[in-house]
Amino acid sequence: MTIVILRPNESQEQLLKRFRKKVVKSGVLSTVRRKRWFISKSELRRLEQKKAIRRMKRRQMSRASE
Repeated sequence: MTIVILRPNESQEQLLKRFRKKVVKSGVLSTVRRKRWFISKSELRRLEQKKAIRRMKRRQMSRASE
């Protein structure tokens, strides 16, 4: 659980900004989004394979432009 304590002379906006940063850093939001729907192991492998192919293509494109 992410906890943020109000500092002296700190505005609500600054407090909220610090809280959001902590939540993003902890990875809670990404975990919740990922677990929102059930994805079977085979589907997960297929998606990872697609991601890897996309990464490889991007790397090849960036090397070609150098």
